Amino acid sequence: MPTVETTKVSRAGITTSETGERHVPSSTRADGSVRKEIRVRPGYRPPEDVEIYKNRATEGFRNRGKGGVPGAEGLKEEEEPAKGSPAANKNAKRREARRKAAAAAADTNVTAETAPAEDKAAPDSTPPADPEAEKEKEAKKLLKKLRQAKELKDKKEQGDVLLPEQFEKVIKINELIRQLECLGFDAQGEKKDG
Repeated sequence: MPTVETTKVSRAGITTSETGERHVPSSTRADGSVRKEIRVRPGYRPPEDVEIYKNRATEGFRNRGKGGVPGAEGLKEEEEPAKGSPAANKNAKRREARRKAAAAAADTNVTAETAPAEDKAAPDSTPPADPEAEKEKEAKKLLKKLRQAKELKDKKEQGDVLLPEQFEKVIKINELIRQLECLGFDAQGEKKDG
């Protein structure tokens, strides 16, 4: 009965026989020619077979977010059905938030319709906005923009070079004045009579 040689094959394809001889076995090329068996000298380890040094601290640092909370394996099983790309998970969260908001809005509408009339007359937690105060607030914003645009215009007239964004602000001076007039204010921020 012939003896069967048991061989170990490394990542580089080097086989080791029972006798300890190491060699790369013969193979056939794509064109049909045969490669010869190559003997490997004792003690040689190709780069593919060299184990990578693993430092426990470094491995722990690399895997720091992949672990989980010790003792919380049961929770991990519940989260697995919701696997997907990060964008899909984010969109799913947004859809869920919209559903909850719509349900909450529907609940408040139903309770508001069934509430007694005297509760409806009670003031809400947010006071209604005064239209005059809103106009003044908007006018202050426009005046600030107008003042900045005029300062930039003065710089330009003195010979300074303006950036494209600054030049756009200078161009909008007439538009800002027009918006102030629509709110009932003049270019200096004084309220117009009439």
